[in-house]
Amino acid sequence: MAPPMSGHAQPPLQGTARYALYQFGTSGAAVAVATAVTHPLDVIKIRLQMQLAGQRGNLVGMGAIFTQMVQKEGPRSLYLGFPPALMRSLIYGGLRLGLYEPCKHACSYAFGSTNFAFKFASGVVAGALATALTNPMEVLKMSTSRISTIGMVRKIVAEEGLKALWKGVGPAMVRAGCLTASQMATYDEAKQALLKLTPLEEGFQLHLMSSCIAGTAGTLVTAPIDMIKTRLMLQKESKGVRVYRNGLHCAYQVVLTEGVKSLYKGGFATFARLGPQTAITFIACEKLRELVGMTAI
Repeated sequence: MAPPMSGHAQPPLQGTARYALYQFGTSGAAVAVATAVTHPLDVIKIRLQMQLAGQRGNLVGMGAIFTQMVQKEGPRSLYLGFPPALMRSLIYGGLRLGLYEPCKHACSYAFGSTNFAFKFASGVVAGALATALTNPMEVLKMSTSRISTIGMVRKIVAEEGLKALWKGVGPAMVRAGCLTASQMATYDEAKQALLKLTPLEEGFQLHLMSSCIAGTAGTLVTAPIDMIKTRLMLQKESKGVRVYRNGLHCAYQVVLTEGVKSLYKGGFATFARLGPQTAITFIACEKLRELVGMTAI
């Protein structure tokens, strides 16, 4: 019987397939669980980010958006875009979290170090790669239409062209890179610090505290990028309708027409979703790794 795969050591050649299955499978499953719980908050966050686009005015809060959606569209509206979101979680989540450790091992091999800078760089590469591959799922997830996923793909391609499935991919890659880096590197470092400075041992309490720190860092870093990505993804691809040419132009226009604070539109909803999602993801991932015989992150 082969020994359990370690999360902190390169797998032997004969164990590479099992290592990959466990590494990406546990990561994807953990993100899928977190997505199922927090998806309504993601839908509300998108509505908050899109209100008063290109205008100044009084913003409606998270509670008001929730009430309006339930009253006007029904409770099911809180799970609009859930099938592609779940599919994306399994694939994107598996890639985003699963690629972090191989990237960190590569840095260790190439530079002989895995300090915070290399951990951050590993997260940037992992997140950007995962997003480049799964961006169409993010575009589909943001749709407010009730037609099927396949039908939505056909509609977008017919009306806007194939490249519309990669709308906002630039800011999305930047966001995913920053999010993965801030989450994974902060979680990794927070765990090591807490193990050294407190009586905590490997387990639920350590994972919860570390993931809360990681969730806070991830929100602060990515909320403005996430807002820009949302605006780009939800605009039409035709030249006559497009408002923003790219991420930098979008950021400039948003600040110019709506004010600097508008970059954090939906910021509380982002934290309300990303905080619990980060905690659930890391706690579930650590437990799944334990069940399949891998060491902790």
